[in-house]
Amino acid sequence: MKNYSIARSRRLRSTPYTSRIEKQGVTAYTSYNHMLLPAAFGSLEDAYHHLKENVQVWDVAGERQVEILGKDSGKLVQLMTCRDLSKSKIGRCYYCPIIDDQAGLINDPVILKLSEERWWISIADSDVILFAKGLAIGNKFDVKIFEPNVDILAVQGPKSFKLMEKIFGKKITEMKFFGFDYFEFSGAKHLIARSGWSKQGGYEVYVENTKSGLALYDKLFEVGKEFDVKPGCPNLIERIESALLSYGNDMDNNDNPFECGLDKYVNLDTEVNFLGKEKLKEIKQTGVSKKLMGVIIDANEINVSKSIDLIIDNSSKIGELRSGVYSPHFKKVIGIAMIDKPYYKVSQTFKISINDSTFEGKVCDLPFI
Repeated sequence: MKNYSIARSRRLRSTPYTSRIEKQGVTAYTSYNHMLLPAAFGSLEDAYHHLKENVQVWDVAGERQVEILGKDSGKLVQLMTCRDLSKSKIGRCYYCPIIDDQAGLINDPVILKLSEERWWISIADSDVILFAKGLAIGNKFDVKIFEPNVDILAVQGPKSFKLMEKIFGKKITEMKFFGFDYFEFSGAKHLIARSGWSKQGGYEVYVENTKSGLALYDKLFEVGKEFDVKPGCPNLIERIESALLSYGNDMDNNDNPFECGLDKYVNLDTEVNFLGKEKLKEIKQTGVSKKLMGVIIDANEINVSKSIDLIIDNSSKIGELRSGVYSPHFKKVIGIAMIDKPYYKVSQTFKISINDSTFEGKVCDLPFI
């Protein structure tokens, strides 16, 4: 598949770390929230093995924040998500599907509660800020909504804990998953969360002071030499094996949380009010007509730039592959697919066309590992 360069403009922003990662050998970008997001540093498979064994530093500044500030901030945040946040605590992160009035997914961000009247919505790739502003205006909420200048650095991999301890001390290793706290470095305080878009463990540093953040970037590579630190980015193989869903790829506004296996984040039996609640009650009662599932395909390569139909012997479509990659662990192509009822059952077989050749596959549960 031919690769093309990205034409940069004010609509596609660089990050504070772009010049550094380009010196370090970034080989591909994607666009994420109107910003450059590194997509490769050479071999995807080499990066996969390195991530699972060592530590990487990721420029994920494209993971933008929507800040909601004011006395009605909690009301607005709750209106946007089907997860009950009535007992949420300051200093914690919460994975929260955001839905519209028809229960269609708008985004699946991590929401950080900074104070009772201040929240960050750490968004996947979509313009959530416009959705939030529309709801605030329509409901006459007393809030301010804006994108703060926050550029995230992720430190991911099993050796991330040792690396971060070397810089910030033992306290950072005692933080619980999805907790956050403030740590000082180079004259600035940084919010650091025990989180990240991998299952290998690690941290996300919410950099508000760019000068200090760049110094931290350099320090991570200086101190990290003994841990074989390398620049990296979210890894497609590791993501799919771990079933870390990608909004815009695995799911979009045409899908609801039940179809995407997000049932535990849907709280219908509480007093909280949120957009789409009645629609979700209806869907729960009638059941879903499709469901995200894993698939294993007897092939050794694939490139999924658009959905690919899954068919059975009579050429009937039973679903579509939304993400896929060759897995060195399974030595086959694995993927995440939306499967129609009644075919979303383990071991259901199908056929798929890849590069004009037909391959066989079967449906399985998620995650793969």
